[in-house]
Amino acid sequence: MQGQSVFGAASLRTCVTGTTGFVGGHVARAAVDAGHAVRVTHRDPARLARLAGLDVEPVAADILDRAAMRRAVRGCDLLLHTAGLVASRPVARVREINALAPRIAVEAAAAEGVGRVVVTSSVAGIGPVPRGEIGGEDDLYRGGGLGLAYPDAKHEGELEALAAGARLGVEVVVVNPSYVLGVPLDRGQPGETSTRIVGNYLRGRLPAVVDGGSTFVHVADVAQGHLLAAERGRAGERYVLGGHSTTWPELMRTVARVSGVHHPLVVIPHGVGALARRAEELRLPLAISAEAMVLMEQNWCYSSVKAKRELGYRPRPFVATVRETTDWYLELIAAGVLGRGGPSPLSLGAAALRLADRLGALGVADALGRQAGHPVVLR
Repeated sequence: MQGQSVFGAASLRTCVTGTTGFVGGHVARAAVDAGHAVRVTHRDPARLARLAGLDVEPVAADILDRAAMRRAVRGCDLLLHTAGLVASRPVARVREINALAPRIAVEAAAAEGVGRVVVTSSVAGIGPVPRGEIGGEDDLYRGGGLGLAYPDAKHEGELEALAAGARLGVEVVVVNPSYVLGVPLDRGQPGETSTRIVGNYLRGRLPAVVDGGSTFVHVADVAQGHLLAAERGRAGERYVLGGHSTTWPELMRTVARVSGVHHPLVVIPHGVGALARRAEELRLPLAISAEAMVLMEQNWCYSSVKAKRELGYRPRPFVATVRETTDWYLELIAAGVLGRGGPSPLSLGAAALRLADRLGALGVADALGRQAGHPVVLR
């Protein structure tokens, strides 16, 4: 930290927002394990059960309420602002949580004398990478023309937080997790947004994946990266917290291999997102939303070299991350926590695909795709 560091203090006083979420819960646990005196914000006290009995001080605060945020950070040395909304709708809410709240957090910290804030963004906030390339922290934002609410809001939130920090004298460090897998603090909870693709596949409720790429990382590694950024990160900088870069089809192959569960999946080719948007304009039914297709077909592969070099960040191997996520979902399925679920466009599509596969109807399409170098069916 610039000036006198507070990390040598006997008990660092740390406020963490977003702790009833997937990443935020793990950040809170990492801070507790590191010896911090941790205060956590919440809107719904019932959701505090997701923290699985962590020794923390809960404080009711809406991250959009400036007065409440000032009360939440009062007396703290550090703010870890992990709160966010991983969604595309409603657009106004996505923007409030991801673009406006980071600035409010920094302003609250400045008003209460909190000298350092770590803001959780996403690689989506840096933007998609050209196909075949690996991105980095200094890339120019390329998401503006895609019309995607979540990346645009995350990018704006970074800029707002950094500008507020420079204006008010608060050291702001941004961390950009890639696609997060792993297990929530409360293992009995159903999956979060990012892990749900694994659970849907294992339950036979996923008919397709899009031919795009991403970097996959374990949630506990992301949490540790937050603490490293708080202690060692340079103010005004961003750090990618990633792991292993691969394609969505390869992720699902790995899930199938470590679980022993095999379902057919259609690989949707790159470029179909534009067609899906046109279909939505015509009010045609889609099993996967057009925005989800556009997001998934992008290249979100990012390097963590900077975080490794400057922070000492060390993510675990990809297969270990996938295996832990998969084993946990199999536990939930065996315990009946997820249930069978009612029919949905995804589950109906997956059931139709399995039937077509049993009847041999997928063989020709698969053979033609493989001959062209672009397999269309995973098994």
